[in-house]
Amino acid sequence: MNTNTKDILNEIKNLTVSERRNLSYEELKEMLPKLSCNEIIEMSRLIGYPVFTRLCMGEIGHHFVLLQDGAAAIIVNAEGQILLQKRRDNDEWGLPGGCQEVGESFSEVIIREVKEETNLDVDQLQLIDVVSGMSRKNAYPNGDVVINNTILYYIDQYHGELKWDEESKELRFFDLEQLPDEDKQNDPDLIKVYKKWREKHETKR
Repeated sequence: MNTNTKDILNEIKNLTVSERRNLSYEELKEMLPKLSCNEIIEMSRLIGYPVFTRLCMGEIGHHFVLLQDGAAAIIVNAEGQILLQKRRDNDEWGLPGGCQEVGESFSEVIIREVKEETNLDVDQLQLIDVVSGMSRKNAYPNGDVVINNTILYYIDQYHGELKWDEESKELRFFDLEQLPDEDKQNDPDLIKVYKKWREKHETKR
């Protein structure tokens, strides 16, 4: 591994996503002491903060319950339907969203994630709620367990052509009364929070 810090970061940039996520703890031990704080932040962004955190834990990484901060979006069309993505990793329907990277604001998180996962550009955000606790516990096929602290946003002003990325099998708008069965949903707790928020706002009209 190079000793020049720019060369180290360039080597990471040239790796595939899979190769970045499979860096060894020993490789990181060799690299990180050579990097400044800002360079470590850049590396964490290249790898993805939650993955980077687990890599830094070495062999105990997949045995540690990780707290994650992130954001999710209720994206609503003109008919009042909400957008769900069918996730490739667990075959469940969930809301667009993802984890906060180091240095990002939560509004930046959801704008980035919506663009990456749906190709839509957000014109306006409205905060619904901050959702946390054991309803936000999630387990992944690789054995990782996380508890998410999620900023939930409402988005009904956006533009662009709907497309999905490699994380999704499908994107589809659903009527609230015709959602997938709850055991096929990735974020049923967030949808329940949205329904309560919607009812409250409709009552005020």
